[in-house]
Amino acid sequence: MSQEISQRRDSPLVLVTGPSGAGRSTAMKTLEDLRYETIDNLPLSLVPSLIRQTDVTGPLALGLDVRNRDFSVGAVLDLAKQLSQDRIGGQLLYLGCAEDVLVRRFSETRRRHPLAPAESAAQGVRRELDLLGPVQAAADVLIDTSAMTPHDLRDEIIRLFGADSGPGLSVTLTSFSYKRGIPLGADLALDCRFLRNPYWQPELRGLNGCDTPVATYVEGDDRFSEFLTRVSELLTFLLPQYKGEGKAHLSVALGCTGGQHRSVAMVEKLATVLADAGWRVSKRHRELERNAFSGGVGKR
Repeated sequence: MSQEISQRRDSPLVLVTGPSGAGRSTAMKTLEDLRYETIDNLPLSLVPSLIRQTDVTGPLALGLDVRNRDFSVGAVLDLAKQLSQDRIGGQLLYLGCAEDVLVRRFSETRRRHPLAPAESAAQGVRRELDLLGPVQAAADVLIDTSAMTPHDLRDEIIRLFGADSGPGLSVTLTSFSYKRGIPLGADLALDCRFLRNPYWQPELRGLNGCDTPVATYVEGDDRFSEFLTRVSELLTFLLPQYKGEGKAHLSVALGCTGGQHRSVAMVEKLATVLADAGWRVSKRHRELERNAFSGGVGKR
């Protein structure tokens, strides 16, 4: 991205992206219904100029995909990084979907895939998922549309971005592996590696923190309860302060060695606590998502 963005926006700014067939059109239409000004497939090189225009002051949603004239993963990541800075404001929404579901959707519609116009849809889907992997990893908000109908996706967009859908600030909790680095755009990062590790239990190694046996094992650590309480109290204090400053989204990353057991269990538990307190919470498990695409299991 050759042009710098230096102007902070007082209204929400959302970049909407994801693989073809994951629901971007539905998301953009829903945001338009929520009174966002929506612009689809704007060349990335024009985005800084658009944001700097003083007459573009309301909520803005920009749809980006591989059909953009100057689309590149590097340019999208650069733009997302600029938007995540406090002086600018903005967030990257990634609509994810399982590979087999995307292939089925293309087969049902008989559309050609934009990355495989003369090949099978399956080849195009695989190619696009590989290409967008780094963008998905950098997303501020991720919605998995694999099991969603268009109505479900619409409801989720309204829940996350609707002006009257909650306290005015949404929270994303992300589990991650320190081996792969802290997620780009995380506002807070917390280390769960001091908790006892289910990886060393053979019967738990191939499971993850969403599975009851692993969650029970992690929560059985004498330090877990106090850790959860202290983190919950910290966020309960901070969230109203961020909301008062006009922040629209807070990204909290919780990491462990492999991003499969302890951090996942912590995210699941913390999400319930914050949701019960009335905050809009979304969860993502970065390494589990990567493993789902690669077929890997049993990561430490």
